[in-house]
Amino acid sequence: MNIGDKVRLLRGKEAGIITRLLPGDMVELEIEEGFKIPVQRRELALVSPEEAIRFKSTTPVAEEQRRPTSPEILSNKGLYLAFVPLNDRQLTQHLVNNTDWDVPFTLTAGTEPHLRGLAAGVLKPRSAVKIQELEIKDFDNWGAFTFQALFSRGAFLAQRPPLERRVRFRLNSFFKSKQKAPVLGKDAHLYQLDSDEAAPRERVDELVEKRFEVSPAASATPAVLVPKPAATVDLHIEKLRDDFAGMNAADILALQLNTFETQLENAIAHALPDITFIHGVGHHTLRDAV
Repeated sequence: MNIGDKVRLLRGKEAGIITRLLPGDMVELEIEEGFKIPVQRRELALVSPEEAIRFKSTTPVAEEQRRPTSPEILSNKGLYLAFVPLNDRQLTQHLVNNTDWDVPFTLTAGTEPHLRGLAAGVLKPRSAVKIQELEIKDFDNWGAFTFQALFSRGAFLAQRPPLERRVRFRLNSFFKSKQKAPVLGKDAHLYQLDSDEAAPRERVDELVEKRFEVSPAASATPAVLVPKPAATVDLHIEKLRDDFAGMNAADILALQLNTFETQLENAIAHALPDITFIHGVGHHTLRDAV
């Protein structure tokens, strides 16, 4: 189950939209406009489009006329980038709309002023579009994806602001996000584009400014300097930690990558002309990640 899915309670008559994923295998369910309740996932069942049509067609007309009308519950969240594995070398990239809105969109790759258009059009509600096929070995060359969208619906509704999200994936976190993709119904590496928790877009120069910014109060005291790294950094695990015997392969790789990134950033901060990283031969896992 994902944000935007229409579900119903197994032990009740209520139905609604999943608006948030909560800890402890729970979700937040909107059963009326603005009224939300926490529910265990096991207490819910997905409502398929066919089921919704069947229920609607079997409802007596007289009963519908007697029943007081209530505002329609809309799925306002649920835009995703989904990467579906084809094999151990390739992925297909999809754009998924699990909302009740028509979404005019553009998707580009790269950074300004060298943006490359990947797709543009209108995503209908509960639909998906295939963007491209990607090679895992070219992960570092995927670059950043910029998604821009508007929201349209043939009804009298409050205007929604445009959405813009810029995404650049990191190898050590990308492959941990595998789950069932909505609409596609396939296991995929999933990234929600309209999440409230998603980081706002920031320019690189702004990030650098923030990192090395010194407040007036702090300027009166000596600044904490970034440590200068050695000219050669050995990434063999036995050089990084003495107690590595109980670590698994994923933990070892994460520590090596963190060391690499930290030392490289420190080298850049000190304007070192070059820095050498030593890694083993092995299966080239660390080399490819770096």
